[in-house]
Amino acid sequence: MTTTATRPGSGRSRAAIMAKTLRTDRWWLPPLITFVGLAAWVTYATVRVFMHKWFFVEDYHYLTPFYSPCLTDRCPSEAALFGTPLPSFWLIPEAAFTLPFLLLFRLTCYYYRKAYYRAFWLSPPACAVPDGHSKYSGETRFPLIFQNAHRYAFYAAVIISVINTWDAIIAFHSPGGGFGFGLGNVILVGNVVMLWAYTLSCHSCRHIAGGRLKHFSKHPVRYRFWTFVSKLNTRHMQLAWITLGTLALTDFYVMAVSADWFSDLRFVG
Repeated sequence: MTTTATRPGSGRSRAAIMAKTLRTDRWWLPPLITFVGLAAWVTYATVRVFMHKWFFVEDYHYLTPFYSPCLTDRCPSEAALFGTPLPSFWLIPEAAFTLPFLLLFRLTCYYYRKAYYRAFWLSPPACAVPDGHSKYSGETRFPLIFQNAHRYAFYAAVIISVINTWDAIIAFHSPGGGFGFGLGNVILVGNVVMLWAYTLSCHSCRHIAGGRLKHFSKHPVRYRFWTFVSKLNTRHMQLAWITLGTLALTDFYVMAVSADWFSDLRFVG
């Protein structure tokens, strides 16, 4: 049954829309895909982090980024570039000092906020669709006030990217002790390149590069870097998803070679 309501100041009556939304497209599909994708990745990453095995290939120095830097007693000396200060308790990940910062960096990322707000919290699930919650206080109260820590998490992400880069460099190693590379090296380097692209495309990086400059002409180097970061920033969403894929692929490949499911395809050495 349709009811009527009066439009203020018009003197006319109009139909009151009783439906929650007039959208007739499959607006629920994107948040559903996001939910499934993020949930699957988090499940895989959590399982792998607490497996405590198949994370290092000694012959080729392949170390999965999920375990870098490796800091527990389980880490082989070749993988423990910073020593092993942590005990091998099963609740302690090998990369316990860096994983929290990487998690904070991803959780507070501007794109990921949009993604999981819509897919997990239904706040809102899509444009022109009502919020799943009756109240919304923004990001000014606990716990969402910690979203403002994104800029500081960015600095940690840069340091961790440097460590991942070094892991990829020293992996050009053959069993004989000389130079060598295989498919694993291609995957490790590709992952590092994508991680750098995602990290530098961050909105915080763009602001740090040139957000407070009043005269670009006086800072040509920073202006060029800001221009480069701005171009990457337009692909921040795509890079966010690509890096989830490259991280999972890199980890799975290292795990498979370490577990002897198949051998590394070697090109040199």
